[in-house]
Amino acid sequence: MTSDDRPERGKGCSDPEAYERARAAIDALHRLDPQKDAGGQPAELLYADHVEAWTKRLFAQASPLLLLAARCQHLERWSVPRATFPEGRAGYLAWRQRLYVTQAQRAEALLLEAGVNEEEAQAASLWVSKTGLRRIEGTQVLQDAAVLVFLEREIGAFVAQRGDYPREKFLNILKKTWRKLSPAGQAATEQVALPEALAQLFEEAKSGGVHGPDVA
Repeated sequence: MTSDDRPERGKGCSDPEAYERARAAIDALHRLDPQKDAGGQPAELLYADHVEAWTKRLFAQASPLLLLAARCQHLERWSVPRATFPEGRAGYLAWRQRLYVTQAQRAEALLLEAGVNEEEAQAASLWVSKTGLRRIEGTQVLQDAAVLVFLEREIGAFVAQRGDYPREKFLNILKKTWRKLSPAGQAATEQVALPEALAQLFEEAKSGGVHGPDVA
């Protein structure tokens, strides 16, 4: 890993006010998410909060730039509905790849408009695009944070919506989820309290190697 790949890259290079302007612009888009939680808060804004919080827990040296990138993990995801792509795994993968590209491009544009310098804006875009998983630390930190949010806050609903799945399919999903994490991310799963039945299945998944659907 080169120094240019590290998430502390460019720390302090831009005007601090530029980071604040970028954060405000990012969150303004999050607030447009039509999906709301029980309290009426935009789902995408809450998701950004959770990903940023996990990023801070995973990477103590997280720069303002990395935290901005964390908030872009699902930037305007609501504007590209899954239903606009074909059913099935091929359609899902095509949808997800489109999201990576559009979210990265949007993140870079917002940072540049806010006054973040070009080098940093491009670095954040690279991490958001999921380029260089395992190889580029900033990308992997965001991956770990997203998976941990899924395990902590989303997996219960995911399972409930797929009650027709056999046990083996859920096990395979958890196996692949586990493999997506770095060693630091895997260690952090000890901080996540899963429902008892899922916790037992997750323990089994940690030692497995069967491929299953990629959901995070």
